[in-house]
Amino acid sequence: MSETIGFIGLGNMGLGVASSLLRAGHKLRVYNRTASKAASIVAQGATLVPRPSQVAEPGGIVITMLSDDTALEEIAHRDPSFLKMLSPGGIHISMSTVSPAISRRSATHHAAQNVGYVAAPVFGRPESAAAAKLWTCVSGEAAAKKRVHPILSAVSQTVFDFGEDPGAANVVKLCGNFLLIAALEAMAEAAVLAEKNGVNRKDLLSMLTHTLFACPVYQGYGQRLTDQKYETAGFRLSLALKDINLALDTAESSAVPMPLASLLHDRWLSAVANGRENMDATAAALNVAEAAGIKVKAATP
Repeated sequence: MSETIGFIGLGNMGLGVASSLLRAGHKLRVYNRTASKAASIVAQGATLVPRPSQVAEPGGIVITMLSDDTALEEIAHRDPSFLKMLSPGGIHISMSTVSPAISRRSATHHAAQNVGYVAAPVFGRPESAAAAKLWTCVSGEAAAKKRVHPILSAVSQTVFDFGEDPGAANVVKLCGNFLLIAALEAMAEAAVLAEKNGVNRKDLLSMLTHTLFACPVYQGYGQRLTDQKYETAGFRLSLALKDINLALDTAESSAVPMPLASLLHDRWLSAVANGRENMDATAAALNVAEAAGIKVKAATP
């Protein structure tokens, strides 16, 4: 059944999700801090509103896809009109990659205003969002998840349920991104080792990603490492660093040593320090090359 959905956050991923929802027959009221970025989705039939709370209606559903904890707090915690407009009986779906802690605080804060909260972070790049081929992880109160399941299914190839703890889906997302970033580091080191010993990185990565590592992460990011086109960011390097920091914060709060995550933090922080924060996450491979004495081109301003 189609319904009108509020949508906040039209970055690369948000635009793809919003477009998939429109194709599924839903109507959208959308807000983005930079209004001009909403032009393409408005052209597809969405309605642009000037304030975040205006995407909501009593008992309705709002999706946020925001960059970090601070952005989520600004809308869902510091703006009292947001929950007031959703109450009573509305549901906020947070598809953002944020900390488990803020999801738990948000669920409590929302419940006090008779609004449900469902954490629903996703795995997939922008092209997956646009093709409704995301893998979505959900957690939160059972009735709220049941109500929003058809909406999440409209943008996902699979929806995975991780129970009623609102922070659980965010833990899963951080675990997945930690593994993804670790795979990027390993592939980059292997590619540089091959090159310094006279083996073409394309030949190496093609063989490995069609044999031992024939899976989406290695194949997709292996191709990007082969092409070395780092300027077009599907997963911005600064956001990868943010996710490593969230994983380390969560690990510290639960007394879990993650020495590999600490190494990755330093590698990605170095990439940011070298002006690569707005490049694709695979641009961290440039730091690997530099450490091996290979000259690389300067970052794009």
